Amino acid sequence: MVKKLKQMAGKKAASPAGLLDSALAGTVKDSAQQIWLAGLGAWSKAQEEGGKVFEALVKEGSSLQRKTQAVAEEKIGEVTSRMSNMAGDVTAKAGQQWDKLETIFEERTAKALNKLGVPSSKDVEALIKRIDDLSAQVAKLSKAAPAKTARTGAKSNGVAKPAAKRAAVRRAA
Repeated sequence: MVKKLKQMAGKKAASPAGLLDSALAGTVKDSAQQIWLAGLGAWSKAQEEGGKVFEALVKEGSSLQRKTQAVAEEKIGEVTSRMSNMAGDVTAKAGQQWDKLETIFEERTAKALNKLGVPSSKDVEALIKRIDDLSAQVAKLSKAAPAKTARTGAKSNGVAKPAAKRAAVRRAA
C-alpha cells in the first residue's frame, strides 16, 4: 500500500493536477476497501475460532466442575466421618459423666435417708429374708406343736385321773 502511494506520488509530479487527485482518491479508496475487507476477514475468523474456543472452554469447565464436585464430596465425607467419630466420643464421655453423677446422687440420697432413719433396700431385703426364715421356723413349730398337744392331751387324760386321785387322797389325810 505504501508502495502504491509512493508510485502515485511519483506520478503526481509527472501528471497534471486533476489526474493526480483522481488517482490518489482511487488509491485511498482501494486501500480503505482492502482495510475494510481485512477487518471483515478478521471478524469472520474470530467468530469461527471464538466458537471453537468457546466450546473448548465449556468442555474444560464441565470437566473441572465434575472434578471439583468429586473432591468436594470426598471432603464432605471425610468431615462427616470425623464429626460422627467426635460425636461418638463426646456421647461416650457424657455417658461416663452421667454415670458418675448418678452414682454420686444415689450415694448422697442413701446417706440422707440413712440419717433420717429410713432403711435402705439392703436393710429391707435382709429383714424380708429374716421374716421368711422366722416364718419357716414358726411353720415348722406349728406343725410340731399340734402333734405334742395331741400326745400330751392323751397322756393327761390317762394320767390326770390317778394324779387327781392322789392329790385328793393327800388332802384328806
